[in-house]
Amino acid sequence: MESVITTRFPKDMDKDLSIVAKTEDLDKSTTIRRLLAEALIQWKKDYAIKMYKEGKFSTGQAAKFANVSIWEFFDLLKERKIPLNYDMEELERDLRSMKWKQ
Repeated sequence: MESVITTRFPKDMDKDLSIVAKTEDLDKSTTIRRLLAEALIQWKKDYAIKMYKEGKFSTGQAAKFANVSIWEFFDLLKERKIPLNYDMEELERDLRSMKWKQ
């Protein structure tokens, strides 16, 4: 089910949205939905990394929150040069929580 959200944009942002919509050959509504979806994906990754760095999320929790695999989360940490806080106990816990399909 979809929701209708009404918002006001500054004129310069509206102009930028028009440029993106025209460049991508999309209507403005579709452009806004796509940009917002991308921004939400990125925000979730950023927030998961922040919580991981603060010790509030385990690797598994952070990956789940960011909606990525643990391996993808490791790659995000590597890209940002963030050291792993991952010990054997956490690895065992994460492996137990995963559902492996054969």
